[in-house]
Amino acid sequence: QVQLVESGGGLVQAGGSLRLSCVASGRITNVDDMAWYRQAAGKQRELVARITPEGDASYGNSVKGRFTISRQNYNYTIYLQMSSLKPDDTAVYFCNADVVRPGDMEFYNYWGQGTQVTVSS
Repeated sequence: QVQLVESGGGLVQAGGSLRLSCVASGRITNVDDMAWYRQAAGKQRELVARITPEGDASYGNSVKGRFTISRQNYNYTIYLQMSSLKPDDTAVYFCNADVVRPGDMEFYNYWGQGTQVTVSS
């Protein structure tokens, strides 16, 4: 069993900051890419940021220069530092990871339950 648990969401005023965390736990042999996605009400889920085990990061166009993804490999944790938040950033933020469990021959993709971020104007 593999679980991804997000934390750190909440309500913040426009221009403010929040930091999200996600921990992958359970029977894990290795974790490849980890990422943050978000889904606003009535919209499709979109990629926010992705990070490789080597620390190479990529970002969605709407968050470049405002959000920073980071990672701790030893405990399968990623963070999303969000700054200069806008009302358009309001969404449920989901953690995503490619995980190998003991006995697996390939990576399987897992999702967290999500954490709500609300930015007020």
